[in-house]
Amino acid sequence: MGIIYLFLAKGFEEIEALATVDILRRAELQVKTVSISNQLLVIGVHGIAIQADTLFDDESFSDASMLILPGGMPGASNLEAHSGLRTLLLEFARDSKPISAICAAPYVLGKLNILNGVKATCYPGFEDNLLGAKKSSKSVVADGNIITGNGPGAACKFAYKIVEHFCGKNVVEDLKRKMMVVED
Repeated sequence: MGIIYLFLAKGFEEIEALATVDILRRAELQVKTVSISNQLLVIGVHGIAIQADTLFDDESFSDASMLILPGGMPGASNLEAHSGLRTLLLEFARDSKPISAICAAPYVLGKLNILNGVKATCYPGFEDNLLGAKKSSKSVVADGNIITGNGPGAACKFAYKIVEHFCGKNVVEDLKRKMMVVED
């Protein structure tokens, strides 16, 4: 399996990025955080500075097995403004490779017509941007090669769905047990 790339832009939602990376790494999946700017240090929407593993311009993404977009504003709009990332997302969509986006970030996929006919969710208020999607009110939705989540509160559930995609439900259940996740 290749590398899962999670993209960071100024104003990203910290919990969505960090919870996802943490859970995927606990599942022993190889994840790289990617700054879309020319600096490794990226400041989130709540002022938390994160050092990315790599810069967008330093990667070919030929080894990518999934692309992940955390939300947050203006993080999601900064992701959408990056032409290289838009091109990469369109290539992944064309080849039916896995893409995940949470919170405001599914709107990036919507604007690129990647969600046409796909069940998807997003942060309330961004639904009109999910062009062509079959909109869902669920916290996390997986449909084909696309996984979407609706916001910060769904960050762990979103990450578990990604783990399930690569490793199966048994690994997710074992991970939840080890992380002391209690379902009420």
